[in-house]
Amino acid sequence: MYKMLSMVPLMLKRVAMGSAEHWVPVLIGIILGSGLINHAKQKLNQRSQALLIHGFAVVISLTVITFHLHKYSLGTYDIQKDLPLYLCSLLAIVMPVFTHYRKFWMYEILLFWIIAGTLQAIITPDIATGFPTFDYIRYWAVHLGLVIIIFYATFVFKMTPNFKSIFKSILALQLYVLLMIGINYLLNANYFYLNEKPKSASLLDYFGEWPMYIIVVQLIVVPYFFLIYLPFYLAKKRSKTKK
Repeated sequence: MYKMLSMVPLMLKRVAMGSAEHWVPVLIGIILGSGLINHAKQKLNQRSQALLIHGFAVVISLTVITFHLHKYSLGTYDIQKDLPLYLCSLLAIVMPVFTHYRKFWMYEILLFWIIAGTLQAIITPDIATGFPTFDYIRYWAVHLGLVIIIFYATFVFKMTPNFKSIFKSILALQLYVLLMIGINYLLNANYFYLNEKPKSASLLDYFGEWPMYIIVVQLIVVPYFFLIYLPFYLAKKRSKTKK
């Protein structure tokens, strides 16, 4: 049995945390993101800055849409697990709306959702197949792309959350959870991992079995969002002190 498993091509195996398939795209994302932000701040005017990140968001969105159309064309599409309803995929599809209008209320929600959820997905990836499969490329394009966009909005457009943003984001998250509960019930699905933890290693593994891990997440989300807000609060306080 061991020999049979060892003969399975690498790209058909689930991506292991800490492997080259994990840290190489993360390194690429850090280089790309910092490069985009520095280039925009130093070389571009406001209009070009907006066009650059909007074009980037459109590419990320089209990547997700193309992935789902491709999978549907193969005849293997399963609405119980393949719909783009997981938080990051959904955000990636609608992200061009944010980069076009740049509404502050959207930034408030996206900032906390992306830092809290997407960064966790980057640290503990849940990818069934490795490079160079479409699923692998889509996963990293989505998660790294979302982080780059929200950091771009923060450092280039100088958008920052306020204290009320924490609660707005939490309220929006509860509405999303309620929506996913309804969809999961209708489809007998597991979107947002509300009925079962992901197969790969994740922070949820430390929070007990279902439904305990859901309760624990709900309890820690408030202090977690406060922690995300803390650097912004300290930066604003330091800025006021200097004045």
